[in-house]
Amino acid sequence: MKGMKFGLWVTGWVVAIALAACSNDPQAEQAEAHAPDPTIESLTREIEKDPQNPELYARRGQMYYRLGGMDEAIADFEQALQLDSTNAQYWHQLADAYLDYYQSYKALKTMEWAAAEFPDRIPTLLKLAEFQLILKEYEGALRTLERIRKIDPLNTEMFYMFGLVFKEMGKTEQAINAFQSAVEQDADHLDAWLELAQLFAAQKNPIALRYFDNALRIDTANVMVLHAKAYALANQFDRVEEALEIYRKISRIDPQYADAYYNAGLLLLDLDRPDEARKQFDLAVKVNPAFPEAWYYRGVASELLGDPASAKNDYHNALNFDPDWEAPREALQRLGEVVQ
Repeated sequence: MKGMKFGLWVTGWVVAIALAACSNDPQAEQAEAHAPDPTIESLTREIEKDPQNPELYARRGQMYYRLGGMDEAIADFEQALQLDSTNAQYWHQLADAYLDYYQSYKALKTMEWAAAEFPDRIPTLLKLAEFQLILKEYEGALRTLERIRKIDPLNTEMFYMFGLVFKEMGKTEQAINAFQSAVEQDADHLDAWLELAQLFAAQKNPIALRYFDNALRIDTANVMVLHAKAYALANQFDRVEEALEIYRKISRIDPQYADAYYNAGLLLLDLDRPDEARKQFDLAVKVNPAFPEAWYYRGVASELLGDPASAKNDYHNALNFDPDWEAPREALQRLGEVVQ
């Protein structure tokens, strides 16, 4: 086992801002949205009394949106806009609802219309650039950001968004320059420091660790930054014991953060410490029972400890949560079981 390298699990963050929060089961969410809600019922009565008040529709739309009732939310936001198209927030809310309801074309068009309606409003232009980034309209996003540059040449969020777009385009040096401009304007921009740290870590440049620490100076208990630093220490700088200590720190800060246990387990497997590794994977599946990778590697650890019965059980659990995964199937076959 010594020398085996496992790929660590990193919670994916392509960008630090929330780019698209999509439901896994929109039909289930729609059904839930039709359950009676006192606040919605109260707003509906207010709307019946004052049907020309756009703010009431917007507020009810937000309630439906939070409950997953996307059809109703969209209808309310559209009605709010019909009554008052000068409120930029209504455009933003409608675009968010379209995007989260898998209607990306309508979402983008809504933001394009909003940017035409408010050509000098920076929050609207930033949101348009964000949507263009989500939908991989990179050249469009760059043009939108250039519009912001003409209005406010030193806007911090503009530089940050430039960095995100360049990063997604694979233009690493331009992304680094943009993120550095962002932190020059705002030394407390945690997300920009994190992006810089990860880009330099990918290059195995030790300055990355200083940038991680800059982000942690802003928020010492930020588990996402701590996780990213631990990942870089283990993968890019071969400082595994330091990474393990950070994963322990994350587990103290947030005992429900399953990825910290899982990644610590992978590192311990690589260090030929299967007993310690199994304990970490055990914690991971207790926190998140639907974690097939943790079940699988707990099985690997059990095999290494001479416990094939436990290993089989773990491999079966991994397959239950990911029936198409070949690794646990092959492991079971290796242990003498025929798996359909």
